[in-house]
Amino acid sequence: MVNPLYARLQATANRLIKAYGQAGVVTRITPPDPVLGGEPVSTPHPATLVPMAYEARYVDGTNIRSGDMQIYISSVGLASEPTVGDVVTANGTDYAIVNGDPNKYDGVTAVVFTVQGRIA
Repeated sequence: MVNPLYARLQATANRLIKAYGQAGVVTRITPPDPVLGGEPVSTPHPATLVPMAYEARYVDGTNIRSGDMQIYISSVGLASEPTVGDVVTANGTDYAIVNGDPNKYDGVTAVVFTVQGRIA
């Protein structure tokens, strides 16, 4: 059951990301069939997002590298949940998702997707 508090938080996050963010694309790359082969299939999904550089104190060179971006993606209207292996296009740059948090506090409603993007 959807908690109304998280629905309001989702709406607030969406409003802020629309106001201060930008249009971007989350691309899901499906690998070829292991038996039949073929080419990987890329499926782009339009998204509204806010890319932010990590503060220097968080960059440790292992988990978070220089150039990594913390990307907040609005969950409202997004066709699929961003996951590791997807590619996010923001600021004209492609970032491979290496880590993510769906922020589903009640287990159902994704308030906002927070992902770590690394230049692809």
